[in-house]
Amino acid sequence: MADLQTITKLRERTGAGMMDCKKALDEAHDDMELAIEILRKKGESKAAKKADREATEGLIASSENDQNIAIVALACETDFVAKNEDFIASVQKYADKLLEMNDEQAFRTFADEDVKRELVVKIGENIHILQAKLFVKTDKFVGSYIHLNKKIAAVVVLSGGSVEVARDIAMHISAMQPDYLKPEDVPADVLAKEKEIYKEQLRAENKPADMIDKIIEGKINKFYEEVCLMKQFFIKDDKKKIEQLLSENSAQIETYQLVKI
Repeated sequence: MADLQTITKLRERTGAGMMDCKKALDEAHDDMELAIEILRKKGESKAAKKADREATEGLIASSENDQNIAIVALACETDFVAKNEDFIASVQKYADKLLEMNDEQAFRTFADEDVKRELVVKIGENIHILQAKLFVKTDKFVGSYIHLNKKIAAVVVLSGGSVEVARDIAMHISAMQPDYLKPEDVPADVLAKEKEIYKEQLRAENKPADMIDKIIEGKINKFYEEVCLMKQFFIKDDKKKIEQLLSENSAQIETYQLVKI
């Protein structure tokens, strides 16, 4: 029968509940390492039971060196857990680990197992890696930005320009959250639906039939300004579009990534 001191020590090492620790120690005949293994195995079954619960909270962390930037989003169920010190430390640990491993696929294999075996045992929620991305800096200008709430982040890779321009655009993307890079990227069915909505609105307003197409064209241009990064007005200068900012800095967007919890 495990004493209170041993139970408390196991709880400190694993973060598991007192009764879970007691049962694990009893099953392990007070062998601390075996009890930890038992809790980890139980953590896997806990994770499976919790996997159906929606994880809508979480945090994003980044890590970088001279070659790469790593971004990791770790999702959980509650804001309370997202503010937990173990959770905060873990998401940064995973970002650092992705940077170290320099391999997204290998990292996901490691992290998915590590979350189940370690984090779920300690915290007891449906926790999983939501996104894990590596961005290579070689011969490119790469800028990243994480919002103060650590729930929205963006990374931009430019050919030409500068790191500062890439970082400014990453900040813009975090704030404006564009759906597409340019108008040509908007799917035909999405565009057709928008045009049909505008047409019905104009008919209801009794607009002249010969004016409808011209008005719709203006509305579509406005739609592009809302959903296409290149057509959006720059958040730091609302008289300048992103396409103009890029042109002035002899830069082109190679790729960008918006990460959201």
